[in-house]
Amino acid sequence: MSYTIALNFEDGVTRFIGCKEGETVLDAAYRQKVNLPMDCSDGVCGTCKGHCEQGEFDMGDEYLEEALSDEEAAEGQVLTCQMVPSSDCVIQVPVASSLCKTQVGKIEGTLAVVEQLSEDSIELAVDLDEGAELAFLPGQYIHIDVPGSEAHRSYSFSSKPGEQRATFLIRNIPNGLMSGYLTRQAKVGDRLSLTGPLGSFYLREITRPVLMLAGGTGLAPFLSMLEQLAEKGSDQPMHLIYGVNKDDHLVKVDALDAFAERLPTFTYSTVVVDEASQHPRKGYVTHHMDAEVLHDGDIDVYLCGPPPMVDAVLKHFDAEGIVPQSFHYEKFTPNQAPGEAS
Repeated sequence: MSYTIALNFEDGVTRFIGCKEGETVLDAAYRQKVNLPMDCSDGVCGTCKGHCEQGEFDMGDEYLEEALSDEEAAEGQVLTCQMVPSSDCVIQVPVASSLCKTQVGKIEGTLAVVEQLSEDSIELAVDLDEGAELAFLPGQYIHIDVPGSEAHRSYSFSSKPGEQRATFLIRNIPNGLMSGYLTRQAKVGDRLSLTGPLGSFYLREITRPVLMLAGGTGLAPFLSMLEQLAEKGSDQPMHLIYGVNKDDHLVKVDALDAFAERLPTFTYSTVVVDEASQHPRKGYVTHHMDAEVLHDGDIDVYLCGPPPMVDAVLKHFDAEGIVPQSFHYEKFTPNQAPGEAS
C-alpha cells in the first residue's frame, strides 16, 4: 500500500510524493529526490519539523521533546524523520522548494475545448499528454504559457485532481494576452505547456460548516473542490455565494445545480451587482451572508476574488463580530482576474 503526500513549500510550490506503508515521510521524500530539511534523522534535532494539515499518521515515541514538544504535537507539528503516514497527508514544509532541490512540475497538453461562456468568461480544457501525471489539491492553480509569447498566466483548476482533462474558467480581459490568444487565435490541437501546481488556497478536511464565496471566474476553484466533495461525500452544511457584475456573467449554474443534487448538504445562491438587473438578489456577497450560513463563526470560509472583495468580506466579519474558525482566500492583483491566481 502507498499513500500520497502533498508537500507544500513556503514559496507556494507543491510536490506530491508516494510513501510506502511503514516508511517515514523523510525517507520517502529522499527516495524521490526531494531533500527535505534534516540533520540527524533520529528525532533529536527538530530540523525536519513541519505541520501536518490533514491526514493520519504515527509519530512513535522515539524522539526527544526538545525536537518536538507535546504542545507542538497537539497543534499538528510533526518530525518528518519520524512520521509514518497511515493515510494520504498534506504537510506544510517551512522552507522554499529550491532549498530542497526540487521544483515545480512541468507538463504538456493539447487544447481540447475553448468556449466563450459569456462576454467575460472563457472555458478552457486541456488534454494532458498520455502518461503525464498532474496531481494537485482542489483549489490550487497552475501557470499556462501563452503560445507565441514568453509569458505565462496563472489559473485555478475547475476540474478535480486525477483527471486526464484539466479545465479552467478564464476571465476575458480586453486586450489581455491570454484572452487575445483564446478569442482570436486558439484552435483545437494547439500545444500548451503548464507548470505547477501552486498555491496555498486549497480544500482542507471538512470538520464543520463551510461558506464558499466566489467572485466571477473565481468560481473555478470551487468547482474543483465540489467535484471532490461530491465524490467523497460530507455531512457538513456547505453554502456557496456566487457574485457577478451582470446577469449574463453567471456561468456554470447547471454544474452547481448538479452538485446540489449529488451533495444533499450543499446549497448555493447567486448575486448580481448591476442595479438594473432583475435578479432576485442584487448587490455584493457581503449583503447576502445571512446568520444561518455564518453559524456564529463556527465555519471554515473559502474566498476567491479580487482584493476589494477580500477586504469587504474581512470588514463585514469584523463589523458583525464574526471570527471564522478558519479563513482561506485567493487574492488577485489588479492586472489579474478571479480565476487567474496571483
